[in-house]
Amino acid sequence: MMSILHVNKENFDSVKNSEKTVLLDFYADWCGPCRMVSPIVEEIAEEHPQYLICKINVDKEPELAGQFHVLSIPTLAVIKNGNVISQSAGAKPKAEILAMLKG
Repeated sequence: MMSILHVNKENFDSVKNSEKTVLLDFYADWCGPCRMVSPIVEEIAEEHPQYLICKINVDKEPELAGQFHVLSIPTLAVIKNGNVISQSAGAKPKAEILAMLKG
């Protein structure tokens, strides 16, 4: 089973430069919509090992959240070849998240 990588500023560079398409899920433990998105993100991680699925806790990593101009959570960002190709705030259904990943 492909696990979800918890990202912090120490391991962010290796994530950003991954050969895989990366999904960043910016969340907080107290956020209701984040808790709705979380199982969907976990499902995608299990079903689609070709993607690198990451979670970033905005309370613990405010600098990373700032780097991505995260103003509300959950925010999902997709990185390909080190560049953000799409970013979207708010809870999303699985099909929409997969569409973001496919670009």
